[in-house]
Amino acid sequence: MNNEIVDITIIGGGPTGLFASFYAGMREMSVKLIDSLPQLGGQLIELYPDKYIYDVGGFPKILAKDFVANLVTQAHYSKPEILLGEKAMAISREEDHFVLTTDKGVHLTRTILLTAGIGAFQPRKIGLPEEVQFEQKTLHYGIKDLTLFKDKHVTVCGGGDSAVDWALMLEDIASTVTLIHRRERFTAHETSVNQLMDSKVIVKTSRALKAIEGEEGIIRELVIAEKDGTEERLAVDHLIVNYGNISSLGELKEWGLEMDRNSIQVNSRMETNIEGIYAAGDITNYDGKVKLIAVGLGEAPIAVNHAKAFVDPKARLQPLHSTSVFK
Repeated sequence: MNNEIVDITIIGGGPTGLFASFYAGMREMSVKLIDSLPQLGGQLIELYPDKYIYDVGGFPKILAKDFVANLVTQAHYSKPEILLGEKAMAISREEDHFVLTTDKGVHLTRTILLTAGIGAFQPRKIGLPEEVQFEQKTLHYGIKDLTLFKDKHVTVCGGGDSAVDWALMLEDIASTVTLIHRRERFTAHETSVNQLMDSKVIVKTSRALKAIEGEEGIIRELVIAEKDGTEERLAVDHLIVNYGNISSLGELKEWGLEMDRNSIQVNSRMETNIEGIYAAGDITNYDGKVKLIAVGLGEAPIAVNHAKAFVDPKARLQPLHSTSVFK
């Protein structure tokens, strides 16, 4: 056990957690950052490093891996102790601090900030018995190298932002791109959908993927069907599936936190129902919550400022900012 008590332990190394680390340093708090993944960046690096993101102020678009690299550089401002591949398990409360137990050790901290996104996640799969033999070869649930699809016939399944964004990014890389969506309407942002309809991407809505045919991990054809049962065959080299993720907060659900389905309920201060524990980003829910990266980046300083006031009641809750005229 490390006997040093840090001011704040951040659980989750995605964008919200990284920015919270930086901001805690601005408030001169000692910081520990813990993530169960082997690298920082959360879903952005695990699933979408080469995908553009669009919902962050100051960046009309930026590759996820570049955005994360900037956040990591910024996060080191606080000189945090960063522990990767370590999973938070349980907490107990001492007189003036928490005892946080992970699968690798015990940590002492005055406050905790939960920024674990959607928690542990795995891609939502198609549900076809034959899909397993093509995974990691020509069936993909995330993309880490766009060059794999150069001059190939690619089919993307899904109707959300990730599916539409991938289809648009592959438009000038792949030989052909076909987007299949089970419903008639898309859930992606309107601008992205309009760009899709004006692109070279072949769009097939109200169709379901019925079968994958091929051998030795190589997909040859897809069988898709309309609602009336009419089937169509598509020749394809690679299949990308974006049906979302199945997530779980795991042991966090046993901490006694007030939950709203798979999210942690917080107030306007990003406080949970347990004094000294805060949460920010996609892991949270409150009235009017919108789950965007930009929102999580705004919630992080709110949580950190209130954690600072909790640790040091004499500290300003509302600090001066970088554009303040009077210091």
